[in-house]
Amino acid sequence: MIFVGVDWAEDHHDVHVADAEGKRLVKARLPEGADGIARFHELVSAHAAEPAEVVIGIETDRGLFVTALVAAGYQLYAVNPLSTSRYRERHSTSGAKSDAGDAWALSDMVRTDRHNHRLAAGDSPGSRP
Repeated sequence: MIFVGVDWAEDHHDVHVADAEGKRLVKARLPEGADGIARFHELVSAHAAEPAEVVIGIETDRGLFVTALVAAGYQLYAVNPLSTSRYRERHSTSGAKSDAGDAWALSDMVRTDRHNHRLAAGDSPGSRP
């Protein structure tokens, strides 16, 4: 199993990949769109043989990126941004927010506390244009 945090933004996504002990395997900033999705698949496939071995935390449950991740068969958990903020505060005294820091927090949250969050289903086919 690997645990991935994705700090989602309109034009890019910060990604943090960790192993079962929480050790960082890779971090990256990916572009939005097909190129970012392809790069994401490359990053995780270097550390997991099957999509079911990939657990992802992300602060949204909609959009192209989420739909592509769910369709690939990854376990994707939608995490409330307030939960991410509180988790970050628990583990950092500075209180400084960064996209890379939030990606780490999301990966650690799904590694240790995913039972407190819900699996995302992605957009339904009827909601797409």
